[in-house]
Amino acid sequence: MAAAFTHDGSETAERARELRARALELAEVELHAYEPVLEALRLPRDAPERAGRVRDARDAASQSPLEIARVGAELAELASDLARTGNQNLAGDAIAGALLAEASAQAAAQLVAINLTEGAAVSEATGLAHRALTAREEALT
Repeated sequence: MAAAFTHDGSETAERARELRARALELAEVELHAYEPVLEALRLPRDAPERAGRVRDARDAASQSPLEIARVGAELAELASDLARTGNQNLAGDAIAGALLAEASAQAAAQLVAINLTEGAAVSEATGLAHRALTAREEALT
């Protein structure tokens, strides 16, 4: 809401709408992203293909939360900027947006770390969570 009432509202509001739409798409993907992991974990422990299938399924299941972390970090930064420079009558909405976006980025980054434990995706997710945290802190100052 705060994005729709800014002086550069057309660009900011359009990007906020795009990110909202992407977040909704990702939420649908995330509903079923872990199912292949559970299927792979149901294989007998001594099945030769089990380890590879679990690894591949976890990697695939990490893609949607990684993208959610990307969206959350960008939204947190956008909301933080709006809280500081946008319509001050809507600063509370912008702050709420920064808080929610940061929470989504943090939760998504944790899912990536749980699924993969290490690697480039975990590092990226950690960085995105930090960006969102920084943006939220800036929104509150």
